[in-house]
Amino acid sequence: MSAAHTVKAFDDDLDQLRATISQMGGLAEAAISESMRALVQRDTEAADRVIEADRKIDLLEAEIERHAVQIIALRAPMADDLRDVIAALKIASVVERIGDYAKNIAKRVHVIGESQNIEPLSLLPEMGRIAGEMVHNVLDAFAARDAQKAVQVCERDRSVDDFYNSIFRTLLTFMMENPHNITPATHLLFVAKNLERIGDHATNVAEMVYFAATGQHIAERTRGGDSTHLGGSWSDE
Repeated sequence: MSAAHTVKAFDDDLDQLRATISQMGGLAEAAISESMRALVQRDTEAADRVIEADRKIDLLEAEIERHAVQIIALRAPMADDLRDVIAALKIASVVERIGDYAKNIAKRVHVIGESQNIEPLSLLPEMGRIAGEMVHNVLDAFAARDAQKAVQVCERDRSVDDFYNSIFRTLLTFMMENPHNITPATHLLFVAKNLERIGDHATNVAEMVYFAATGQHIAERTRGGDSTHLGGSWSDE
């Protein structure tokens, strides 16, 4: 096999990896927006569709893992090429987790039910929109090997963190004012925490994209302060 043919075959393999990650990311992005729409509209059927669709994201992650391992075994990539494959493998794992957070939000739709309108619910859709845009933009950056766009995604994480802190404080006040508000407000806190974690994961992907594109680690970013001191258990089911 000629060297040119080998390079072409490897490029085709990488293109297929990127395409599958793009497909996976599109599903995760849709899951975020659809779970938030279901939450606002109390649409349990839409929430169930988000939960069911998460299986497709899981299957795509497994497909990417198999393909990446095959590329490493057959092509023995080095330097920049190896960084691309490893980045794809790691990014697929993170996108799968993002899908899980969207699924967790969808699960809350059932338990919130017909609770009275809670003020922070008006803030959550905008927080979800920004988190979804971060996922979209970071996957665009990965497909284009665009280090600067990856940096821009990192910079947006502060907005998500600020939203989370604002929602947390508002919900805490809401719960103190009326004990009957505690249960629905707690579920909304879970939603906000899941969105905050989606933003964190999109930022993690951006750091991987930056390293794959440049061979350098991204400069330490200033993160939005988390005044809530809540652990990861708030976002996990």
